[in-house]
Amino acid sequence: MSQLAAIDVVTAATHLMRAGQWTAATDLLTAATSDDPAERAALTLARAEVAVDQDFGRPTDHASAALAAVHDDSWDLAMLTFRQDYSTALFQTADGDDLRGRARALIEQAPDEARRGWANFWAGAMTDHVYEQPAEACKHYEVAVELGEKCDDELLMAQALRHLGYHAHASGDLTLARTQWERSTELFQNVGHLRPALAQQALLAVLLRDEGDVKGSRALATEVNRWARQLGVPFIVEQTAELMA
Repeated sequence: MSQLAAIDVVTAATHLMRAGQWTAATDLLTAATSDDPAERAALTLARAEVAVDQDFGRPTDHASAALAAVHDDSWDLAMLTFRQDYSTALFQTADGDDLRGRARALIEQAPDEARRGWANFWAGAMTDHVYEQPAEACKHYEVAVELGEKCDDELLMAQALRHLGYHAHASGDLTLARTQWERSTELFQNVGHLRPALAQQALLAVLLRDEGDVKGSRALATEVNRWARQLGVPFIVEQTAELMA
């Protein structure tokens, strides 16, 4: 690349992705060129990550082609493919029978502790929402929090605390749920990841309702609903609409 290294373009695209600007992130990565094979591979992998993130937030199908364009057998590609297949199993009730073994392999083969933390988080989400085994899922989330703290990965900690807070809430421990959900929200906001920050605030609106603050719950849900409609994330729109009623 003549002016910007691929890593700089990928970093900028990541910030756009986290802001929910998936088209702009994809356009940036597509416009970038390089004579270096490693840089081209990094750009292609980053486009796949943007597509996977977009498909999770919206009812779209960009990831299939983006993942197929990545021509390597890296751990990172395997992780993205797992995330996309988990999303399909979650939202389209597809067969998730092979996900458990793949999750174990991703954990065992992770090239560093940060990525092992992410493998544990997604293994937890899969175990939680596809196989409905919360105790096992929480063990994965706890490992993810521990490795997130060790590696200073705020996004990883945010995701794991969000899910741990859900189980605290389900068990009736509203105090712990608030602690975990408020910390998760703060971390999502700090890294600029808009979609999960909104999803987390929607859960705080649920918590306010359960604590007896119906007016506060409705006010927060109304604001989150506005953001979610602008971003085009249906599941947050639907969740907050119920709280606004």
